[in-house]
Amino acid sequence: MTAISPTDRPGNIGVIKALTYMMFMMFAMTTDSVGVIIPRVIQEFDLGMTAAGSFHYATMSGIALAGLMLGFLADSLGRKRAIILGLALFAVTAFLFAVGQSFGFFVMLLFLSGAAIGVFKTAALALIGDISTSTRSHTATMNTVEGFFGVGAIVGPAVVAALLASGASWKWLYVIAGGLAVVLIAMATAVRYPRPVVGQQKPADLKATLAMMGNPYALAFSLGTMLYVGVETAIYVWMPTLLADYSGPAILIATYALSIFFVLRAAGRFLGAWLLGRFAWTTVLVASSLAILICFAGALAGGRGAAVWLLPLSGLFMSVIYPTLNSKGISCFPKVQHGAVAGVILFFTCVSAVLSPLAMGAVSDTFGGAQYGFVLATGFALVLFVALLLNRLFDPSAARLAANDDRDYEAASAG
Repeated sequence: MTAISPTDRPGNIGVIKALTYMMFMMFAMTTDSVGVIIPRVIQEFDLGMTAAGSFHYATMSGIALAGLMLGFLADSLGRKRAIILGLALFAVTAFLFAVGQSFGFFVMLLFLSGAAIGVFKTAALALIGDISTSTRSHTATMNTVEGFFGVGAIVGPAVVAALLASGASWKWLYVIAGGLAVVLIAMATAVRYPRPVVGQQKPADLKATLAMMGNPYALAFSLGTMLYVGVETAIYVWMPTLLADYSGPAILIATYALSIFFVLRAAGRFLGAWLLGRFAWTTVLVASSLAILICFAGALAGGRGAAVWLLPLSGLFMSVIYPTLNSKGISCFPKVQHGAVAGVILFFTCVSAVLSPLAMGAVSDTFGGAQYGFVLATGFALVLFVALLLNRLFDPSAARLAANDDRDYEAASAG
């Protein structure tokens, strides 16, 4: 494998990073706004909660399938073409929201927009490897990228709230996102990307991507992200329900608990980029997962009075886990396969984003309260902590990451 030489690295790395940051912020504005859109959808179309939940599941299903079935496009077509293709499809589906009238039509658009996100997100994740100078810098950049995702998760619901307050439809959020996608397409077209990596490994195709699901490194990091997402979805899907009946002295905190969580998650990801440049990633993840477990266990033991403080606070500790697991999982493979492995991890991520809240909801319904769903989520947090502790003790990916540093990044860091 021949790494990117200094002459292959474009001089506008800063512009490429900015483009990547903006892509993540743009689609987070839509995906993380469903919580405030669904109540309006229920009202407009006279739906039950199960049917209205399709606004979440359709997008996640589209991202999952595209990540698995089309993630290899980032390797076979190249990062630039895959990014432009995904952004173009996203823009088209976003603008069609303006003319849509039926619930089924909107669900179809959400599935297609999710597929578009799956295409350009896997390409953007692969691009991060191309512009990084080491696996450590890859992880730091990934945390910054996810920090901008966190910003989008804050901005999107705020835009929806402003639209509704002015009497406008929630649909205009998607039109705004479509306009941003057009700007990003123009930027992506103008930017000169790093020259593709050439080496003994050929770019992945669909067959190779499916085979990668059996690779122990891809599978281990994918299962880690599944556990993390199971914990995180408990917060942004079910925490508002858990705190709905809270009437104690921290009523203001309860009202804005989800916003506080998103703000702390975004801030923590920028902080995580700094921490990971100074401490071993395995140590940072163990400490973070332990803090999450303490927050969830404390919320169960202390009831809603403790949950109103501890569950939003958990966002600060959750922040670093997903981007770091994602980065290390991708970095375990040659750059020419980064798009494919990013797609595999993304598939498992979105499967968990669908199944975990469903399982928590079913447990809550069976036992008669949202707190029982958080018992399951606390179990996820415990398993995640144990897994990351074992990873810290044995560090099974250390040799592979070091080898990839020497092979894929040595020339780049020399530049």
